[in-house]
Amino acid sequence: MRVTVLTSSRADFGIQLPLLRVLESDPAITVGLIAFGSHADPRFGNTIDEITSSGIKPSIVLPPMLANDDHSGIATAMGRTMEQFASVWRDQRTDMIVALGDRYEMFAAVSAALPFGIPVTHLHGGETTLGAIDNALRHSITHMARSHCTAAEPYRQRVVQLTGSALHVHDTGALSIDNLRSMDLLGIDAIRERIGVDLSTPTVLITFHPETFATGQREAHWEAFTMALRHIGDRYRMVVTMPNADTHGLWLRERWNAFLAGAPFATGVDSLGALVYLSCMKHCAFMLGNSSSGYVEASYFPKPVIDVGERQTGRLVTPNITRCPIDTQAILDAVSVVGTRAVPTFMSPYGDGHAASRIAAVIKSFA
Repeated sequence: MRVTVLTSSRADFGIQLPLLRVLESDPAITVGLIAFGSHADPRFGNTIDEITSSGIKPSIVLPPMLANDDHSGIATAMGRTMEQFASVWRDQRTDMIVALGDRYEMFAAVSAALPFGIPVTHLHGGETTLGAIDNALRHSITHMARSHCTAAEPYRQRVVQLTGSALHVHDTGALSIDNLRSMDLLGIDAIRERIGVDLSTPTVLITFHPETFATGQREAHWEAFTMALRHIGDRYRMVVTMPNADTHGLWLRERWNAFLAGAPFATGVDSLGALVYLSCMKHCAFMLGNSSSGYVEASYFPKPVIDVGERQTGRLVTPNITRCPIDTQAILDAVSVVGTRAVPTFMSPYGDGHAASRIAAVIKSFA
């Protein structure tokens, strides 16, 4: 069986690594990995290097299509990515495509496969993120997919609602939990050697993306968020991971670079990679921003999370998560609460760390 796995950014490759390992170990499966989107784009950290350093060689690496990140630039990149994949699916023989998530590049790649009749297994369907265009893209990929592997039971139920059928819809759990269960996470000394930050002092792990349904408020959001950071900079070190290739993501990167130049308490990193990122998550005091990792991966430890704004609205909110608007005082109030409250214990809804083998079994059922 020929299986083609798609990766469009750092956001999905690290998550998919356990599945790639399982598929590659199966003699009945021939795996191809197509790296596209922002992976080969130096503006987003050349994350193609993370793929090659993992020991996995992509079968195809496509050049980036994003010229600029305004609304027109995103729409143009979607069209150009679809054109890229029209040629790929014409020339690439495959029995199954594996697509994770909700990004516009992933939507374009899967849309281009639709006329060819190539079946798609969709990972992380059924989730809701009302503050981003990703929500519509994710549900669209769900409707184009043949089989579905969701990260939690409520998401499986939503896919059934969307498609009108429970056939080939499976709650496999989240691959991120596989990563956390199997990885030998780095200690504080090893992290300091990698990125120069000492997490033995109270440190905040920050990922702050644009709200792609509220781009007109980006200046106000930025000012409110960074004003809160300046207020707590005397109490916490900060590790900032830069935003992805979203609408106005490059604009936000420019703002981050200017902020970091005048913020000795904060260190910015283009991309930490899965191992360092999850290790920082383990040792940080809390997470702050609007990353989906504050929902899935953070539930494993569990780690306190302050999720700001509407980007992730609609996801399952576990007891370790505090939600607040992108408002300086609201963020400071949340920091005060998180800094003094014990993290509640609870059962993570995202599975037992064996998602990869379950997903592989779903894929093989189509052989």
